Amino acid sequence: MKRLTTGLILTPTFFWLVTFAPSAVFLCALALVAVFCLYEFLGIAAATFPSCPNVQRFVPVYIAGLLFLLLPMHLWLLAVLFALAVMVYLTWRGPMQAVLPLSAALVLGLLYTFGSWRAAVELRAASPWWLLFAVAVNWVGDTFAFYGGKLFGQHKMAPEVSPNKTWEGAACSVVMSTALGLGLFAWKFPAIPLWKAGLLCMAANLSGQVGDLAESAMKRGAGVKDSGSILPGHGGWLDRVDSSLFSVPVVYWILQAWGIIR
Repeated sequence: MKRLTTGLILTPTFFWLVTFAPSAVFLCALALVAVFCLYEFLGIAAATFPSCPNVQRFVPVYIAGLLFLLLPMHLWLLAVLFALAVMVYLTWRGPMQAVLPLSAALVLGLLYTFGSWRAAVELRAASPWWLLFAVAVNWVGDTFAFYGGKLFGQHKMAPEVSPNKTWEGAACSVVMSTALGLGLFAWKFPAIPLWKAGLLCMAANLSGQVGDLAESAMKRGAGVKDSGSILPGHGGWLDRVDSSLFSVPVVYWILQAWGIIR
């Protein structure tokens, strides 16, 4: 019931933010979610690396993330400078055994969370429906993966990472989310060829499923069940958006490669 209630609140809120909210409100909401995602990711890193117990308190990474969220895409090379600055700082201030894991956690966390949401800003600027598609194709896919796995699941996909996921459930996710996506394309983007629409739907769904597994693997490695507890029935924000953190940049890159958006 908690999971359903949270979903009923999040879904219309997300739809309003993407389609109707002023850009400043959308950016503020996105920045808040990104900060939560990064905080939860660094919590997983702290549980994985005993030499990095205070990684969640490294304030500069949150400031850098907020700046990256607002910077033009071509300035993202500044992320390289941030990585170098982190390593220099840790060389002088941190224990030597923490330099590599802490640097890796901070830089990966920054790119994994704020980098993906930066692509969300670009998708919304091109059309709110692109961002809705990139996220909804996985929310719908998750639902059908769950019920498809319950009904037809026979073959485990990655039992050590996520024991309940099956290949049959994954197939249901791809098929049903692609069907939904094709309907959206026919309604909102009829000029895009059907084969391109189908490929984009499958790429968005498959990348989202990989993102879900990647976050599950990190949690398993850290020995934690959920990334957080802020969302009743779902865990943390990272648990809710793990698939979107992969699908959003993939959709953005494909649309750019095809020249559909700039």
